[in-house]
Amino acid sequence: MRVAFAGTPEFARTALEALHAAGYEIALVLTQPDRPAGRGLKLQPSPVKQFAQVHGIPVLQPRSLRLDGRHPEDAAAAARSIAAAQADVMVVAAYGLILPQWVLDAPRLGCLNIHASLLPRWRGAAPIHRAIEAGDAETGVTIMQMDAGLDTGDMRLTERLPIGPQDTTAVLHDRLAALGARLVVTALEQASSGQLKPVPQPTEGVTYAHKIEKAEAAIDWSLPAATLERRVRAFDPFPGAATVLAGETIKVWGAQVRTDAAPAGAPGTVRAVSAAGIDVACGSGVLRLTQLQRAGGKRLAAAQFLHGFPVDPGARLGGAL
Repeated sequence: MRVAFAGTPEFARTALEALHAAGYEIALVLTQPDRPAGRGLKLQPSPVKQFAQVHGIPVLQPRSLRLDGRHPEDAAAAARSIAAAQADVMVVAAYGLILPQWVLDAPRLGCLNIHASLLPRWRGAAPIHRAIEAGDAETGVTIMQMDAGLDTGDMRLTERLPIGPQDTTAVLHDRLAALGARLVVTALEQASSGQLKPVPQPTEGVTYAHKIEKAEAAIDWSLPAATLERRVRAFDPFPGAATVLAGETIKVWGAQVRTDAAPAGAPGTVRAVSAAGIDVACGSGVLRLTQLQRAGGKRLAAAQFLHGFPVDPGARLGGAL
């Protein structure tokens, strides 16, 4: 079976690596154009492109796939390359471009998407973040037959994965990437023998995982402590949860809900300070900050952070970042 692959970040690279290791012929890789990164803002290839180049797989980086869009020359070149690849199926994972109908129809078996949620819950751009933020007990991976809608296609395979009480997006991302890689290999094995059956998504239980915005980093201390604790984990590594303390923006990377403390003082007020953390009053409950970072500094446990940044009870956190 000849496979075309469309993906960009590490999540996608994990799947591409698994397909390559399973012996599938990767006829073509589509990935996002190189982006500036690092202190020097030098153009950096995506993780998917890096893997493809090492293994001699042809790479295409169109700015658009819309033949009537802003870069029709890119789309036209992509159309020629996709047709020449003669792929039986295209596997798509966190690609970053919307696939128009002509792409969906190009492979004989269509396009299979690796989606990091149990559809129809958390359709959209940020399913891992939103599942943690919402307090879901489990998530998983859905291998979906792509159609013109936003993650609305028939489900082909699904597998569940529990969300641990301390899981961050970074941790859950890696587990889901490994699961997705294994599941898409299984899906292609079943497709080869005609055993991959479509299952329509339920009409109930639809939610949307909207893109994470930098503005969401600001901690709103009027919210419940449990909500803020989930956001700290959901926004690790991006955009991070942040607050203002003594005129400085401080990122919070670790937090615990204090179940043994009643709130006292206005939301954002420091109630107690110890080597274990900084206890802050919230809209309901108390949140203990256990890992923090100053601008330009490293992530530090609370005890280390307090050595270089003393905090007194009664101090107020919050304000515009």
